[in-house]
This record gives sequence, C-alpha cells and structure tokens, in this order.
Amino acid sequence: MIRRTIAILAIFALPLVSQAGVADDPEVHGAERLFAGWIRGQLAYRNLPGLAVGVVWDQQLIWAQGFGFADVEKKIPMTPATKFRMASHSKLFTATAIMQLRDAGKLHLDDPVAAYLPWFQMAPASADDPAITIEELLTHSAGLPREAGPHWSELSFPDAEGVQQFVKTHQAAFSPEVRWKYSNLGFTIAGMVVEAVSGEKWAAYVQNHIFNPLGMTASSVDREVDGLATGYGIRMPDGTRAKMPFVDARAMAPATGITSNVEDMARFVSLQFREGRAGGSQILSTGALRLMHRVRVLENNWQSGNAIGFAVTREGEKTYVGHGGSYFGYKTQTLMQIEPKVGVIVLTNADDSNPRDIALHLMQSVGEAVAKASHANPPAVTWDPAWSRFAGTYRSQIGGEVEVVELDRRFVTFDPAAPYPEHPASLVPIGDGRFRVEAPAGGGPVGEIVRFVEQNGKVIRMFTGSSFADRVEDRR
Repeated sequence: MIRRTIAILAIFALPLVSQAGVADDPEVHGAERLFAGWIRGQLAYRNLPGLAVGVVWDQQLIWAQGFGFADVEKKIPMTPATKFRMASHSKLFTATAIMQLRDAGKLHLDDPVAAYLPWFQMAPASADDPAITIEELLTHSAGLPREAGPHWSELSFPDAEGVQQFVKTHQAAFSPEVRWKYSNLGFTIAGMVVEAVSGEKWAAYVQNHIFNPLGMTASSVDREVDGLATGYGIRMPDGTRAKMPFVDARAMAPATGITSNVEDMARFVSLQFREGRAGGSQILSTGALRLMHRVRVLENNWQSGNAIGFAVTREGEKTYVGHGGSYFGYKTQTLMQIEPKVGVIVLTNADDSNPRDIALHLMQSVGEAVAKASHANPPAVTWDPAWSRFAGTYRSQIGGEVEVVELDRRFVTFDPAAPYPEHPASLVPIGDGRFRVEAPAGGGPVGEIVRFVEQNGKVIRMFTGSSFADRVEDRR
C-alpha cells in the first residue's frame, strides 16, 4: 500500500484546525480503510487494471494511494505519482489561462471571439445570431459542434489549420445561449484565443503561468513521458482489454491534451480553496476563483450546469464543482466542495472504469470524514438568560410583523402571518447583545446584524440591518 500526506503550500497560513490533525484523525483513517477495501473489490470483480486516488483538504493532500497496476503485463504498480492523460481536465487550465488574461486587463469575457481570431466566422444557426463570446466558449453555451472532425474515430487530431478549415466549412448547431452543449471545439478555440492574446503557444503558456507557479512538475502537454500509465480499452466479452495507443491532441490540446498525476492535480485543487490577490503561486485572485466556480449556464434538467470551465452538479444536498475526462484508455474525475475545502481526485487507466461514481463514493466516505475532522466551530458566545427580554412581537410602520421566540438558549424569528412556523431564521449571538441572522435561503436579511433598543428598562425596538420594527405589547 502506498500512502502519502503532502503539504502542498506551506507558505499559506494554516487554518484553525491542524492539518496533521486532520490527516491523523481516526475517523479519516477508518474511512480510508473502508474505501480501500471497497475499491480493491471493484478492481477484482470488474477486472479493472488500476487507479490512483487523492483526497485534498485546503492546502494539503490528506491521502493518496494507488491500486492495481499502471501496466498489467509488466506488473508496474499504480502509485500517486503515476501519470495519466487528463483529457477534458485540460479545459480547466484553458479557462484558468483566460481568467489570468482577463485579470491582467488583456481581454474581457464578453468580448467577441472574432476580435482576437478574425478567421473565426462559423456559419450561425440563425441568420441574426450575435457574435460568439469568450465566455460562451468557456461555459459550453456557444452552440458549436462538439468536435472539429472525425478524430475520435480516426485517432488523428487536426492541427491549427485543420481547425480553421473546419470552422469555415461547418455551421453552429445552436444559437448562442440557447442551451448547454458540450464542445471540445469551443475550448480548442479558447486555447487559440490564449495564444493570440499572450503571444505564447498554449502549451508554453500553461507551463510558464500555471504548472511552474503551482509546482506541477510532473505535468505536461501531449508528450509520451516516462511514468505514464498504460491505457486500456473496455473489457471485452472474453475478458481481454486492448492497449490503447498514445494519441497527440495537436491543436485540440486546450480541450484534451494535458498529462498529470494525483500529486500535481492536488496542487491545482488546492488553488481553488485559496484566497488573496494574484501573485506567485496564487495564480488567480479570490474574485476570479469565485467567478470560475459560479454556475453560468444550466443543463435542461436543472441538475447540472457549467461555470467558467468547471462543471457544477447537485447530488442530494451537496453541490460539487469539478470536471471529468475521457481519452483513449484513460478516464478521470475531480470533485470539490468549495465551502469545506475538500476535493477528491480519481485517475484510471481503463475506458470502462466510471471514475465519477468512484469519486462520489470517495467524497462521501473519506471526503466527508475529512470535512468533519476539519470543521472548527468559532468560540460560541455564552447564552445570557437576561436576553429572554428580547423575545416578543415587533411591528414595522408598514404593518409587517416579526416574532422573536426563545427556544432552548437560542432565538428564532418568523413572520406570524405566514402560513406555517416551520423553518424559521436563527439569531446567533455575536456579543454585546447583538445577533446575526442565519437562514438557509437568501431572500431575507440573512447575514445581517440584529440589535435591540431599550428605554427606561423596556425593550422598545429591534433593528435588523438598517430597518427597524417597534415592540408590540403582549396580545394575549
């Protein structure tokens, strides 16, 4: 068994919870053993060659382990350092590059693509369609064809001239912003925008401005490097798997050309959890990262959508940000929960491995244990029994009322005219007789400060943010 715990960036301040404490938490260890036992069974019963996984919390790779083989015939074991074709994870690096250029003031997301690539004049789906923008490329909402030719069938990808020729001779499938439609062509074009604006080849830009600052020393673009896992096709009826060839993505590298491993991808995942101004290893500002994680386009079923580069999905009560990847002999998946700063990485070398399902189980087992172990509640303000005097009914000048009710050493508020009292907002004490409104929905004054005004020993008014309501005498 190979187990690694790696501090990704020691220069950033540690959270309130010790990173070593999270990695050594007994429940985290137990969840790792549970998942490892399950995944060994999956490899055996499904005859999968191998996979490597990682679990990230904030700036630390909490757990990383390889299972099975990077090469079955040569009996080369899988490890967290084994490299994989990351396939569509490459889109995240293209989106990151665009956001860096945006933050540098060199482009805007709503700029027409043709402003930087004059040859980009694909026939529109409708005659009056507006020009396709950079953001539409990054959110799969441009309506473009999925591919730039038969490369998945012929195992030969186009060069830049071939992409331009495809654009000239084909038509968009949909008008922009009509619906979400995945497009490798779109991200290929976005990579060409990076080249036009930066003056660097896409691969060089990613190396110089993303890989190097993040310390992703094992990552590369379209090179058959040492340590690359052998990719295998689907399991055939006779139980065999074909070895898949190395295929250069050429001009479509911005959509599918990157090679990486668990350890390097953990560095990229940790970037998503950092805050601060851009500079050095902080290759994007907090604001840019938030923008990249925010849903911009919804799939028709409203269960998933796209942010800037990232896919966003809803599973039960959890929202995950991440991406998957599929290339000849490789299937990959990352999932992140932004608020608890937990991410998982699953890299496999078989075309039928279903890494998203594995990643969900990894998140729901080890990821949830890490989230629990890392959760640090701020010191609670001690409940003062004298606060009971604040309970009561308050009415504003326009007639609206709010009821403040004391439960077991806590306050909740609700509208007494509402059809039901369930799901009230909470008033959380923050000191000095002040409270903060907490609620699951954002339509009310959630996050704002509540304070009470007293006169001659009696509570007469409640302020919520800037608004106020006056105390109503007991109506019983």
